Amino acid sequence: MLTRMGLAKTGPTRTGTEQLRQQNSALVLSALRRQGLLAHTEIGAATGLASATVSAITADLERAGIIEKSEQPPQPGIASGRGRPRVLFGQRRDCGYVITASISSDMIQYSLVDYAGTLLDRFSEPRGQADVQAFGQAISAALERLVTRSRIERAAVLAISISSKGLVDAAHPVLLWSPVLGAAAVDFSDLLGSSWAARIILSNETLLVAEALRARQAKSGEVVTELAALSLGHSIGLGIARQSASGEAEVLAPNFGHMLHLAQGGLCRCGARGCIEAYAGFYAILRAAFEVPDDTIPAKFVPVVEIDRIALQARQGHRRAQFAFRQAGVAFGNGLSRLFSLHGHMPVFLTGPGTRYQDLLQAGLEEGLSQSQTVRLSGMPKLTVVADEPSLVFEGHQNLAFSLVDRDIVLARPNLAAAAAGA
Repeated sequence: MLTRMGLAKTGPTRTGTEQLRQQNSALVLSALRRQGLLAHTEIGAATGLASATVSAITADLERAGIIEKSEQPPQPGIASGRGRPRVLFGQRRDCGYVITASISSDMIQYSLVDYAGTLLDRFSEPRGQADVQAFGQAISAALERLVTRSRIERAAVLAISISSKGLVDAAHPVLLWSPVLGAAAVDFSDLLGSSWAARIILSNETLLVAEALRARQAKSGEVVTELAALSLGHSIGLGIARQSASGEAEVLAPNFGHMLHLAQGGLCRCGARGCIEAYAGFYAILRAAFEVPDDTIPAKFVPVVEIDRIALQARQGHRRAQFAFRQAGVAFGNGLSRLFSLHGHMPVFLTGPGTRYQDLLQAGLEEGLSQSQTVRLSGMPKLTVVADEPSLVFEGHQNLAFSLVDRDIVLARPNLAAAAAGA
């Protein structure tokens, strides 16, 4: 799509003037992405750019088909110049599209959004227990079905953003380890690169959750320099969002679920012993509640209904069921204590299906946290439950994918005039 628009990435060295224009264009696109439709003066206020600079940038982006104007009628009772409608700028919806694919332990959810971030189509399919080849074929077929039934061209898809729990290569879209496929690595560039011209993005799921929470906090005006997102469920994930020394947002996903909790402890799905997940994941709660030996090979997937039954028993006073949840809470608390020792005190947002058992986890969580010197000195961290994790994952997909797509357009800034001339 970028090539078709005359916006393909280019390699020549930029002049200082062109670098400044790129930076200013990025500011405009970022402001529209954060705040939605904006008038000329509002763009200036949001970016700090002079009126003439805003005019030049919006004119170029509009000619290239990246943004468009719309008119908002004057609101009754509010002075608005001579009653003329307000002219607002926003992303041109058909400039391109982004596909997201969220891989969970049992399902894959596919979503199609336009350049303005409007959800156009969505469906989910069972994840299955197939091998890597069958897994890749299923994803390819689903992506093809998504664009076919929405009647858009493959070339119009600017990015395909994929997420999964597990270990993700930081430099390439390669899933190194996942709860279901294990160590069978999946290279999504090889899988999709020959069929799609779109940018392929792969992210750890909880990293996207942390990014979405960071963006929500920023939009609300609340100043949060650092936060952690702890995902409770079949797998255990952690995302950290913080401001770097330069003031830019930085998001990372340390391998929290597979940090050591107890030496020579219970067997984890990763093959190691004593991981946090081996005491706090759904399979660990099931194993502890039924007094299954901790060296038993963990189940790849445990239905939530099974954990609901154990939770009911715990709330009815069954001591073994209560112990299973308390043990999970202690593992979370100990892990967070280590996190604070390394990164400092920060608020923690609890997400995922495991949040429905927060009342059963809380005592163990506080016990595990209280063993940390950092917590004893600074107090218990603020814990906030955000139960709708899928929405956070989707928001994180959009934030990351569109930031990269917008950057691709900005890096191709010298071609905007050519694109406009050829339109």
